[in-house]
Amino acid sequence: MASVTSLSDSVQQQLASALSASLPEAAGADPLLRRSDRADFQANGILALAKKAKANPRELATQVASQIVAGDVIKEIEVSGPGFLNITITDRAITENLAARYTDETGRLGVPLAAEPGTTVIDYAQPNVAKEMHVGHLRSAVIGDSVVQLLEFTGENVVRRHHIGDWGTQFGMLIQYLEEHPHELDHKAAEVTGEEAMSNLDRLYKAARKKFDADEEFKTRARRRVVDLQAGDPKTLAMWQKFVDESKIYFFSVFEKLDMEIQDPDIVGESGYNDMLAETCRLLEESGVAVRSEGALCVFFDDIKGPDGNLVPLIVQKSDGGYGYAATDLSAIRDRVFNLKANTILYVVDARQALHFRMVFETARRAGWLNDDVTAFQLAFGTVLGKDGKPFKTREGETVKLEDLLDEAVDRATAVVRDKAEKVGLTEQEIIENGRYVGVGAVKYADLSTSAVRDYKFDLDQMVSLNGDTSVYLQYAYARIQSILRKAGEVRPAAHPELALADAERALGLHADSFAETVAEAAKEYAPHKLAAYLYQLASLLTSFYDQCPVLKAETPEQVENRLFLVDLTARTLHQGMALLGIRTPEKL
Repeated sequence: MASVTSLSDSVQQQLASALSASLPEAAGADPLLRRSDRADFQANGILALAKKAKANPRELATQVASQIVAGDVIKEIEVSGPGFLNITITDRAITENLAARYTDETGRLGVPLAAEPGTTVIDYAQPNVAKEMHVGHLRSAVIGDSVVQLLEFTGENVVRRHHIGDWGTQFGMLIQYLEEHPHELDHKAAEVTGEEAMSNLDRLYKAARKKFDADEEFKTRARRRVVDLQAGDPKTLAMWQKFVDESKIYFFSVFEKLDMEIQDPDIVGESGYNDMLAETCRLLEESGVAVRSEGALCVFFDDIKGPDGNLVPLIVQKSDGGYGYAATDLSAIRDRVFNLKANTILYVVDARQALHFRMVFETARRAGWLNDDVTAFQLAFGTVLGKDGKPFKTREGETVKLEDLLDEAVDRATAVVRDKAEKVGLTEQEIIENGRYVGVGAVKYADLSTSAVRDYKFDLDQMVSLNGDTSVYLQYAYARIQSILRKAGEVRPAAHPELALADAERALGLHADSFAETVAEAAKEYAPHKLAAYLYQLASLLTSFYDQCPVLKAETPEQVENRLFLVDLTARTLHQGMALLGIRTPEKL
């Protein structure tokens, strides 16, 4: 089925043709249509257009209104104030439009696919090999996963990339220690849990670090090992691979807890670009984009200076011949543009790395790897704060482990679910499963309902609360509808466009109809928080609707069917919207 034209789009089209008939030079202008408290929609664009054409705005508004014939969609249009247009939609149009979304056999609720999809490479969820994931990794994973879902749903070709930290000097220390203590990563059982893998790595890392700091001869051997690693010595690489494999067991277990799917081929760490580094440097130097300065290969920028007023360069290759992050990031851009054929490269990375990425992107532009057809964008995110408003730490002042955080969220959520379990008749299995969905959903939603660039406070009590802007409030709204549909028994939802709608029905229906626009906007702006705000409003309008409009006890059989249809469509919208945020909606809660 083709996508459904939303009511605001239909009105927008009618307004645009009335505008160009009244004022030919305004052809193609935006009438600035918005939802309104005074009517269903208000058009505010006529004031600016009249000013430009030196016309009287109220007279122009009256002229535009006279061009529109009330009919199937528009019930009435009136001029208000200095030249606003207030527009009311017919009840029939609301029900018919929702019915078209409801009967969409593709299950997409009438949301269109992009006419000309591009290819976006999205770099997110970037843990480090041999290190524990902490709360700082949460945002990149959760925001990135939701943006992937949004882009794919709108038809974009998405290539996922997890640029894990799997290279560098600390591996010399780890590999050398493993060489001297060969059984440190051996497993007793056939199946290794993520926890066991992490405790192996953690123990080995601490022991190697202790020896490195205390033993000069070991330090020398470890540094020699880095050279072997970078030179591709087979034995050293095989031991390095052991660390990567052990770390992946751990990563996958954490991502599974986060209810996120990560595929092995999508994990291309720093090491994946190793063979390109020398060529990247050669291309930059030969084209004059990078120059040698004190032995290092650098790129300079007129507007980036240090506190002393001197220019701060991007160092692509150090004076000792070693490569920094810049060489890897620039090689990754070359790979993503020329091999993966990306039109857009999106980096979900902490805002504190903004200067580094600005320099990397500008360097790639100067080299011609990024241009008008290929853009790179950092989706920068803020910090996770504790209740006290300071960066989130444990009582001992250590970084909070991501696994501990998720476990606690699931424990709290399970207690909330258990509290209501008897009332809804949940089995023990359902309590445990729903506890997971509510706990992980709470953590994701708290993150995604805040604009990515802003810091947010991590408050588990608030996150698992049934009141306020929380995921459990939305999950509960969905489960409540499922309960009504079960109680309806043989009565099936059906649209009845001939029925008049109550105010709360109209408000819910008009909001449900704007789902496609919201998804398109959230995808285009990489802004999951806009979808979260839409869904919260949908659940709030649903609550008002329940309070004012009985469903199963409505006045006529037709009204019962129509209201069942309206709540069922709302449930499907909640379910699809939450899935795009990476959150599940249990059938009973």
